[in-house]
Amino acid sequence: MSAAGKSGRVSVPDVSARKGGDPLVVLTAYTAPMARMLDPHVDVLLVGDSLGMVVYGLETTLAVTPDMMIAHGAAVVRGSSRALVVVDLPFGSYQESPEQAFRTAARVMAETGCGAVKLEGGAEMAETVHFLAARGVPVVGHVGLTPQAVNSLGGFKARGRSDAEAERIAGDARAVAEAGAFALVVEAVLEPLARSITAAVAVPTIGIGGSSACDGQVLVTEDLVGLFDSFKPRFVKRYADLGAAVSEAAAAYAADVRARRFPGPEHVFAPSRRVPA
Repeated sequence: MSAAGKSGRVSVPDVSARKGGDPLVVLTAYTAPMARMLDPHVDVLLVGDSLGMVVYGLETTLAVTPDMMIAHGAAVVRGSSRALVVVDLPFGSYQESPEQAFRTAARVMAETGCGAVKLEGGAEMAETVHFLAARGVPVVGHVGLTPQAVNSLGGFKARGRSDAEAERIAGDARAVAEAGAFALVVEAVLEPLARSITAAVAVPTIGIGGSSACDGQVLVTEDLVGLFDSFKPRFVKRYADLGAAVSEAAAAYAADVRARRFPGPEHVFAPSRRVPA
């Protein structure tokens, strides 16, 4: 059960207070029906720009737009009642300046009703994080493997393998936390690095391919339940294989339709009086 219990949504202060306490449970959601199913079990629903790949079939997240994030974010807010809803700011919508970031974040929050936004980047984004936080926009940071930088990083690979890169990522985490982010996603870094970042920053860390020592964990729900099969990251544990079940159900339906077994008498509307010939 989330920190809010039955009284209302998990708040930003609720999440902040979980540093070093009970682990935060975070999953992605992109639609109202999925949000309804996940809401009783999680503390945070993340409307990630991963929807570009999971929902729209894009190769990366780079083509995701604010309009897409707003449409899906609003659906998740409507479909949930307890979890804190966090919406990603998509690539190109916040990196230009703190002012651009504020305009995008303000629009996302106003049009979705979400409780916070998430942005990627390290020390170079600290000024923007501070600018947003000072103006009432709660921010979740994101360091390590940052998918919006996939081209400059050379692909979706674990980060922090060299001492220099590990030191830089640790510095990024400290900079973003000190700038005012209330939580920090740490993605696909070597386990000792995720552990040391968690110990070094004063805000909760949310691991994805990080460490069990992180203050919480997040996965893409479609990875968790087997509904996304383009690739399976090492850090994913699959708890169900719904993709196979969906395929089997579709095959059974197709067979019934072709054999005229569906619809049966119980699936059609019988007339209440005799229909003229």
